[in-house]
Amino acid sequence: MQKNNMAIAAVVVIIAALAAGYVLLSGVLSPSVVSGDTVGVYYTGAFTNGTVFNSNVGSKPLTFMVGAGQVIPGFDQAVVGMGLGQNKTVTIPVNQAYGPVNPALIVSVPVNDFGSNTLAVGEYITQTTKSGQQLQGVVTAVNATNVTVDFNSPLAGHALVFTIKVVNITKG
Repeated sequence: MQKNNMAIAAVVVIIAALAAGYVLLSGVLSPSVVSGDTVGVYYTGAFTNGTVFNSNVGSKPLTFMVGAGQVIPGFDQAVVGMGLGQNKTVTIPVNQAYGPVNPALIVSVPVNDFGSNTLAVGEYITQTTKSGQQLQGVVTAVNATNVTVDFNSPLAGHALVFTIKVVNITKG
């Protein structure tokens, strides 16, 4: 009886040691994302009504350095703490995404500035500023004298829902 108890105790100790080793090694083998790491992710971005606006699933992963300002702040924050192979769905509020719609970026331009080009509502245009910056906008109104163009991001003013899967982590 005493030998059986000792054998059971030995098995319990071995199982506990293996479990502790697994927990320790899983942290080393599957590290969590921290600021300064470079990650590769698959994502699908949607509006809160479920309409998908972009996805890279099935193509090349998006690669960026976490905390370097290479993606919108809410996306950057969402990957922190994720592990390799982990999936997450997160709703990013407007102020952590593309911000609110900026009325100063909705401009009325004399139709003559476009020369003989005829523009239609919904058409995307590119405008170069005096400093050489290229702005992309969508025509929102056209009349005989003016064209109204919205240079806000189409994602401005929206909370965004991202489904993210971490597929690569390179420690920083």
